[in-house]
Amino acid sequence: MVQSMTNTDTADVEATTRQVAELAEAGSELVRITVNNDASAAAVPRIRDALDRRGIEVPLVGDFHFNGHKLLATHPACAEALGKLRINPGNVGKGRRRDEQFAQMIEIACRYDRPVRIGVNWGSLDQDLLAHMLDENQRRAQPRDLTLINREAVVESAIASAHRAEELGLPPERIVLSCKMSGVQDLIAVYRDLAERGDYALHLGLTEAGTGTKGIVASTAALSVLLQEGIGDTIRISLTPEPGGARTREVVVAQEILQTMGLRAFTPMVVACPGCGRTTSTYFQQLAEDIQQHLRRRMPEWKDRYPGVEEMQVAVMGCVVNGPGESRHANVGISLPGTGERPVAPVYVDGEKTVTLKGEHIAEEFQEIVEDYVERTYGQQDASA
Repeated sequence: MVQSMTNTDTADVEATTRQVAELAEAGSELVRITVNNDASAAAVPRIRDALDRRGIEVPLVGDFHFNGHKLLATHPACAEALGKLRINPGNVGKGRRRDEQFAQMIEIACRYDRPVRIGVNWGSLDQDLLAHMLDENQRRAQPRDLTLINREAVVESAIASAHRAEELGLPPERIVLSCKMSGVQDLIAVYRDLAERGDYALHLGLTEAGTGTKGIVASTAALSVLLQEGIGDTIRISLTPEPGGARTREVVVAQEILQTMGLRAFTPMVVACPGCGRTTSTYFQQLAEDIQQHLRRRMPEWKDRYPGVEEMQVAVMGCVVNGPGESRHANVGISLPGTGERPVAPVYVDGEKTVTLKGEHIAEEFQEIVEDYVERTYGQQDASA
């Protein structure tokens, strides 16, 4: 499942409701929100009510640190409105208070029958546990590399916390573990270890992935390895938004990782060539981008009306070298003229050439062909159902 997180002040009910709705519409199946003070805890049931009035059923995950035990006890309506709790065992207190406060949160989760994600983060690791493991390592005849000790401490914190949650009455199927690391190799190693040590559901995500292409590439590199090995049940791409950028980008990236790996399908995909000296025109590039955006915009309506449409492939090619062949392999494809080629664009539907487009309105006409294909092909499935 694809998860995301808001970056609004949760106490701002209107702004948070709006962003949760945007993330859900983009395809986020769980949305995490910060619950860090009384105002945000009091706002959670109001946010839930506002979403319900809009018909948005996406579960809300409450993100708690330091004072979660107090907030959940003081605001029972918050606990009831949330679909899931996230607890960081490194931030629930120190010494004996850690055990007491962790227990309070687990007991509340049991009372409301809520799943819990025990989310360990290498940047806020339980320092007592880490110090203990480092001391043990120093007593070895041949101390191990500190990187390995850090990895083991993260895993041990998650596993020990999960076992304690079970002792307190939380069923194992209600426990999700995550061990967020910021290094690709660290993340892969830690999750392989987690997967070997238990059957708990696992939430994948590279923390502090960064901005732009760096964040996307790093997250894809780490998560793809784990997903290919069958590791992971929910994922989040923790991208730092560009100034003014859409928060929904992290949802799109998560979906595209899963879809390009063939694990799930979310929206029709556009295949387009990279361009070369044969395609000096940018027309096909713009058409490919416009079609992909159009498909994403239409999916909220299509996913209910046209079952299976998310499997559709559309090809937008820029010259005659690979254009006709790639277009035939797609459900709907167009081969636009390259440099020096005849100003015509053959269109292929399910492998057969159906029409040749010319003139100034190729983009609009091709979009109409795609719309017609969706209605004819997937609308029939809907009618028969």
